[in-house]
Order: sequence, then structure tokens, then C-alpha cells
Amino acid sequence: MEKRRIARLGKFFRLAAFLGVALIPNVTSARDLMPWKSADHALVIDAYELNIIDWDAMLKDKRIAGFISKASDGLPESFACTGDHGGDTVAHCKTMWRKYAVSRELYQTRRLIARASGLLWGAYHLARPGNPVDQANHFLDYAAPRDDELMVLDIEGIDPEKYMSLEDAAIFAGHIRTRTGRYPMLYTNHTTAKYIAANRDRFPILSRLPLWYARYKPGIRNVFPMGNWDSYALWQFSAAANCGKRRCPYRVAGTLTDIDVNVAAMNATALKAVWAKGELLPEKPLDKPLLIASGKAGASSGAFSSVGIGVDMTVTGSIGPVSAERIASTSSPRNH
Repeated sequence: MEKRRIARLGKFFRLAAFLGVALIPNVTSARDLMPWKSADHALVIDAYELNIIDWDAMLKDKRIAGFISKASDGLPESFACTGDHGGDTVAHCKTMWRKYAVSRELYQTRRLIARASGLLWGAYHLARPGNPVDQANHFLDYAAPRDDELMVLDIEGIDPEKYMSLEDAAIFAGHIRTRTGRYPMLYTNHTTAKYIAANRDRFPILSRLPLWYARYKPGIRNVFPMGNWDSYALWQFSAAANCGKRRCPYRVAGTLTDIDVNVAAMNATALKAVWAKGELLPEKPLDKPLLIASGKAGASSGAFSSVGIGVDMTVTGSIGPVSAERIASTSSPRNH
């Protein structure tokens, strides 16, 4: 009888252990494997001026909780179309001015519609090479973000010849914090995010900004955590790159296949609570000690000198990143 009871208990515990192991991947997959298929994860649309949107059709999708629009792009343009303007023709200068005026008007119109429809609103700056403080001011002048609106710094890659350097990106983020009291979110791809995470001692601000992660794959298991990022804040999972007429991860009514679709790591209610907070993520300890200095010195006095023993002056320690708030408050405009 006792043996039979022990056998039953053993079978029960083996089953419980199996179920426990089986459930763990499901918890992970809810966030990291096609979370857009779950109603528990809010969706966010992001668009630039050339995306065509039928708002009446799009707003029928109640999964959509927010809209992020492109705002500024690089340095502010000079639209003085008289005199010397960098070798540009007067006609092209006027065309660019009209394009800028129309895109800014479209931005304000979309903002009005989105907010009136109950959507969370956000704006992003497409970062280019050039003075980061001027770009930050350009973004704030263009977007005029309200306290409940998300701000985003868009870094498309690491090459400083094509995109804003990561050092300048930290200055941009710090200047936004100085002027608004809030940090922007960071939008970037996997390669750039991984590089920032691996060098978070060099990028104490960027590595702690909430991450808007661009990766067009059905799953990102084993990608997170990275550095200070335990997870994404938003995951851009669908765009023109992986959405066509035949297949698309998620089709948004009233839009074409070039619309960008993002999924949040939470439901709409939780997303609203953190949407525009603009706070840095908690800082994690560095994984490895850093070498500060190394050298051998013979002791000229004391107990060691009598036996001729050299003193190893190697010093190591885990160096925590400099306070991001301190960097933000002490950064000054860089002259370009």
C-alpha cells in the first residue's frame, strides 16, 4: 500500500514538473512570439507623410491604441530662397519649402484626429549627422509635444557618416530632458541596440532609454534581455519590408502594405500609464570589471624593499556608468 502511494506521488510530481516546464515557454512566447495575435497586447501605428490612411476604416480596429507620426528630420532647413543657398536652385528651394509646409500641416491634422479619436499620440525625430542640440530644438519646435505625448529619437544605424552618432544621440536625449523634463524613447534595429547594450558603460543614457525595437521576424526569443533592456517597450514587427499583397503579419484596414505596425509589451491600459513618462530604465551592474591602470613598481622602503619584492599596481573594479542625469545637466552644445 505504501509503495503504491509513493508511486502515485512520484507520478504526480513528475507530471507537475512537466507541466511547469511546459508552461514556462508559453509565458515567454506571449511576449516574444507573435504577441500581435493576442488581444492582451496593444497595437501602435507609426507613419510618415507619404503613408495613405483612411482614418474611418483604421479606427474600426479597436486593437490600435496609439499613433506615432514622423515629425522633424535632421537639421532645420533654411528656406531663404534668395541669394546663395548652397548651390540649390530657387525652384527646388521653393519646392522643398512647400513640402515642409504641407508635411507640417499634415502632422497637425493627424494629431488632431488621433487625439480626438482617443488614441495615444507620439512623434519621432529622424536623426541625421549634424549638431544634436540644433536637431533637438528643431524637433521640439516642430512637434510641440504636450505632457501626455511620447517623444522618440530614431537612430537608423551606427555609421556616423549616414546617421547621428551615438555620442551625439546622447546629447540629443539630454537636451530633450533639459527642455521638457522627460527623456525620449529610442527607436532602433537589433544590431544598433545590441551594440549600445554591449557598450552601456559608454552610453549610460542611450542604454537606459525605453526601447522601440525594429525587427521583422515572428519571434525574438533569446534576444532579450540585452544590457539594461529586459524587454522592448514597442516592437515594430510589420512594415513594407515584410508585408505584401499575399502575406503580412498584420493588416491594418484603411492603409497600404507600407504602413508600420508595432506591438506593445502590455495591454492598452498599462501602455497609457507609461506612454509619456520619459523615465530612464533601471541601471544594471556591468558584467565584467574594467582595467583602470596597470604597472609594476619596486618598493623603495618598507618591509618589501628588504627582500626586493615588486608591487603590482594593477587596479580593477566594476565601474558603474556616470549618472545619466549628471551628463544631461552638464552637456553643452557641440559646435559643428
